[in-house]
Amino acid sequence: MAKWIFDVGLAVLLAGLEVVALLAVWFVGAMEKWAAKGAPVPDRMGRDVLALSVAAVSSASIGYGCSLAALPVACVSQAVMAVLLTLLLFLGVGTECSRRIGRERRRRRLRRERLRWHESQRDDSRQTSARGRQPRQPR
Repeated sequence: MAKWIFDVGLAVLLAGLEVVALLAVWFVGAMEKWAAKGAPVPDRMGRDVLALSVAAVSSASIGYGCSLAALPVACVSQAVMAVLLTLLLFLGVGTECSRRIGRERRRRRLRRERLRWHESQRDDSRQTSARGRQPRQPR
């Protein structure tokens, strides 16, 4: 009976510590954004990815240690936490990748439009010089 109480208590304690640690990391990130007055904070997503990946790996390794120590509840809770943190990591990375891909597509489209505009301006200037530099009509 005492082993089960210890097992459940350890499972709750470890899960709570992981949640508190992640909340502290995100709070620090939010404070940095607040201190920058809403301006972009350099490599914020990189820090979030690092925190989530370290948390997922540590949960998995703690779960493995709990399985070796014959603590099934703590092992299962750590395995569930590792899976949830990994899913959260994939969602965050997927969202960031889609944002970057969209941003790059927009930039590429704008570059093409600017290039076309500049080429059309060059064509207009060639046509004007071919006409013998006739003065433009007032609009």
